[in-house]
Amino acid sequence: MTVGLNEGDRIGIVGRNGDGKSTLLSLLSGRIEPDSGRVTRRRGVTLGMLDQADTVDSTKTVAQAVVGDLDEHEWAGDPLVRDVIGGLLGDVDWNAVIGTLSGGQRRRVALAALLVGDWDVVFLDEPTNHLDVEGIAWLAQHLKRRWPAGSGGLAVVTHDRWFLDEVSTDTWEVHDRIIEPFEGGYAAYILQRVERDRMANVMESKRQNLMKKELAWLRRGAPARTSKPKFRMDAAAELIADEPPVRDTVSLTQMATARLGKDVVDILDVSVSFGDKLVLEGVEWRIAPGERTGILGVNGAGKSTLLGLVTGAVEATTGRVKRGKTVKIATLTQQLAELEDVKNDRVSEVIGRYRTSYVAGGKELTPGQLLERLGFTSAQLMTPVKDLSGGQKRRLQLLLILLDEPNVLILDEPTNDLDTDMLAALEDLLDSFPGTLLVVSHDRYLLERVTDQQYAVLDHRFRHLPGGLEQYLTLRSQGAGSADARARDRGPGGTSSSLPAAGSGGAAAATTASGAPALTGAELRNAEKERSSLERKINKLTGQIDTLHHRIAEFDQSDYVGLGALTSELQTLESQIADHETRWLELSELLD
Repeated sequence: MTVGLNEGDRIGIVGRNGDGKSTLLSLLSGRIEPDSGRVTRRRGVTLGMLDQADTVDSTKTVAQAVVGDLDEHEWAGDPLVRDVIGGLLGDVDWNAVIGTLSGGQRRRVALAALLVGDWDVVFLDEPTNHLDVEGIAWLAQHLKRRWPAGSGGLAVVTHDRWFLDEVSTDTWEVHDRIIEPFEGGYAAYILQRVERDRMANVMESKRQNLMKKELAWLRRGAPARTSKPKFRMDAAAELIADEPPVRDTVSLTQMATARLGKDVVDILDVSVSFGDKLVLEGVEWRIAPGERTGILGVNGAGKSTLLGLVTGAVEATTGRVKRGKTVKIATLTQQLAELEDVKNDRVSEVIGRYRTSYVAGGKELTPGQLLERLGFTSAQLMTPVKDLSGGQKRRLQLLLILLDEPNVLILDEPTNDLDTDMLAALEDLLDSFPGTLLVVSHDRYLLERVTDQQYAVLDHRFRHLPGGLEQYLTLRSQGAGSADARARDRGPGGTSSSLPAAGSGGAAAATTASGAPALTGAELRNAEKERSSLERKINKLTGQIDTLHHRIAEFDQSDYVGLGALTSELQTLESQIADHETRWLELSELLD
């Protein structure tokens, strides 16, 4: 089959694990050559790629890996470089040696090193791995404004369906050794796929019904999702006219109350400290039977500590935690610890030790039927657990937990190693879970799909988000979670990401020999007020500059007069922000 990536294309690539998505990217980028046929590339086109096996020289510093040997004034003056560093590396020590970083930090360094380059076409293989909700939102916006409209090219493989819908204008599905193109992002792809399966009648009814259910949720979901111009609403309405809601909330709540009673877990005015470090403060959370809650927060905010209070693994420093007598909690962890003791056993042997049936959606299913629902074939029942793929192990782990029939299920980053089809199957199974569901995930689509409400850990407190993930991102952009925000917003060398590292300007002379501030009394208060005022001005100017960059990117590039006026305006704003930053640095030397 022949496919092509044209100027202005933004392609999302989906398909089951092992079907060849990464191989396709490697062929397009020239990393590998085809056994037959040919791949042609326009003369002079520059290609950049991030693959899953990308490694960064462990002996280099972060600075060397990202900007090479460029002097500070060269890269700090480039808005693109500053944007990438601020978006991906705010919490990474600019001078740290790569070998000392965590796997997630190294991955973000590799992504940053790619994005600071000037590429005509960018290929990304699972770029959202190790990014939190904010990082994923930043990456989506960066890719949307990276090239002027109608220019540049992007091809991305990811299991993050929100990200696919946000950045893709077309979707390629890799399956059965072919590439099938679809118009639009993930939502439009799902609609066209259901239509294809129905008209061609080549897909089994179970998979077709699952996709219809997925489409029904997309259709009834957030307005922004259903307003995609290529999402044909009339066809969607016809397809899902008889499709029931994805969850029978009333029945599930009744079942959950019957299994749990009225009391699940009550966290009452709880604070948690480890030594002198305050982690959570004044948390009030009365978990209801059948509650389906998503929990957000940056890494280190206290999400794991909060879940530890629920499970009993963490003791409250102050306040109290009450648990219902019938509560049975299970946690789907990232470590697959449940499979360690059975790694040499066959799948059929493992599930045979558990219950002989499981009720899902009002139907009684055998463990084998549950495995089939989660994408296992009958042949794989004889496979030793250790020989399963990462995604298969993940699905088996969830099955064993469900067969143990907990009434409170905690999912800690459950989407690892699962492709989009398996994520849909997982969500379908969770729709019929008649208990309380608590989900911690950076997968925005999953959170919106399987939970009914979201909370966030911000500034050590537990906060309800009536506006969902959009409200969370707004709060974070406004500085909520200030301690974490300061850590995230700190740029290279420990300076604020909105304040590119610069020389001290001799301000150190204004401190005492001991390094304490030389200002006291009214002078100190005035200096603090001035610095706060400067921070507000800098943030406002930064927003204006970002808006102006976006306008320039979308502006008619042949209108030289208009472009000149916009460029002049940009230079004026950058000059103002430079003056404010210099003064801010001087005051910081005096005050810190």
